[in-house]
Amino acid sequence: MKYVLVDKYDNVVTTKELDSGVGVSGARTYFMKIKKMDEKAFDSLWRVMTEERYHEISESFLRRPSSEGEFGDWLDYEKS
Repeated sequence: MKYVLVDKYDNVVTTKELDSGVGVSGARTYFMKIKKMDEKAFDSLWRVMTEERYHEISESFLRRPSSEGEFGDWLDYEKS
């Protein structure tokens, strides 16, 4: 499974293919050792997740709100 290291601006810094049995916690440990940081410092700068989860989150922010467009026109209705 592919894991991603994400900075605090939601940018993928690096990816690593690891055995799926490792899980996110194992991937986090791997990236902490690569960065040579303790948990507190690491957690203040980085997040670790599966590549699939990263794309799910990214797509949800790109999706148009349901209040826009044809279904949201009722919000612009002016009362007489």
